Amino acid sequence: MDKQLFLKLGYKIKYERVKRKISQLDLSLKTGLTTRTISRIECGTIDPKYSTLVKIAKALDLDIENLLDFTL
Repeated sequence: MDKQLFLKLGYKIKYERVKRKISQLDLSLKTGLTTRTISRIECGTIDPKYSTLVKIAKALDLDIENLLDFTL
């Protein structure tokens, strides 16, 4: 993925998290990821593994396809 896709992915994750009124800490606890990792994904600064995206999607009660759909 390129930088623009990382930014879109991060925005989508943050959008879905905030919409559900879940903090980064809560998402961290649900996924087993650190809050730093969640923050870095939301800021688009890292390339998350597919397995990480699956954990996030599950924690947000989304299908992975919906998480990767960047249209809001």
